Amino acid sequence: MKAREVKRLRLAKKYEVKRKQLKEAGDYVGLSKLPKNSSPVRQRNRCKLTGRPRGYMRQFGISRIQFREMASIGLIPGVKKASW
Repeated sequence: MKAREVKRLRLAKKYEVKRKQLKEAGDYVGLSKLPKNSSPVRQRNRCKLTGRPRGYMRQFGISRIQFREMASIGLIPGVKKASW
């Protein structure tokens, strides 16, 4: 899954200018002919450690589960364990 995300990111950067030009021109037929994975909407935020797509925390770049585990071990400074 991580390799797919890298591919989608690469394709989105490659077709960014062309996609913008087609949108400004109103050429939706041309837009539909571009690869589907070249759309930036198709990218998912994934946990840097596990690759989990859900429960992603942007501030830390990891999922909520990894955040919780790291916080309980003491790897994230300033976070104290409450009643979780």
